[in-house]
Amino acid sequence: MNHGQGESRLIGVGVGPGDPELVTVKGVNALRDAAVVVVPVMDTGERGRAEATVLHYVPSEKVVRVVFALNERSDRARREAAWDAAGERVAELLRTHGSVAFATIGDPNVYSTFTYLAQTIGALLPGTAVETVPGITAMQDLAARSGAVLTEGTEPLTLVPVTAGAAVLRRALEGPGTVVAYKFGRLAAEVAAALRETGRAEDAVWGSALGLPEESIRPAADLDEGPLPYLSTLIAPAPRDGGRGGKL
Repeated sequence: MNHGQGESRLIGVGVGPGDPELVTVKGVNALRDAAVVVVPVMDTGERGRAEATVLHYVPSEKVVRVVFALNERSDRARREAAWDAAGERVAELLRTHGSVAFATIGDPNVYSTFTYLAQTIGALLPGTAVETVPGITAMQDLAARSGAVLTEGTEPLTLVPVTAGAAVLRRALEGPGTVVAYKFGRLAAEVAAALRETGRAEDAVWGSALGLPEESIRPAADLDEGPLPYLSTLIAPAPRDGGRGGKL
């Protein structure tokens, strides 16, 4: 039965990489207009980055934590069960409140848990309107903070989640354009090796905890120092000749 009769709204709101100033005006309004703001949390219970950002703009009593077991990558059945339970919880909130915002770090259409949630809600409450509000991505923030230019002229841009494996990253680095790597913290040594072996280490930069007190932005040459935070971002700019408009 469709309790919302088409009136319930689920809005995925991108809240950026961590700096609360990088939430858009539209995103802030969506968070404030929703009856409830859901934030995804690990099953470890610590406050996640999305929640910390949201609390700059909405009172804590409006925020509902929902466990998504984001750190579960090996046990597919457990992950699916967590998504199902999270979907049921959000569906219950939609039935009760009508409008729910789901806060996701970065952008809701870029490697976000919101995609799975929207699919689950579509099955549980078919009349629900699903919308997204775009957010600033970590690659944009790292480019701004490090001075690395993402793309010039006709250069392509490839975004690789290193959870797909270092071989996927290496293939991208062998191409002509800028390569951005996400979620590579645990594979930092393999990423460093791929950069060196493709001749892309010199201009590359990595960053973590962007806009937060523990922010770290360093040349990719420093990557060999061991594992990094999971949500680390790498930019390996396209090889450029240094001239203005060289790729135009």
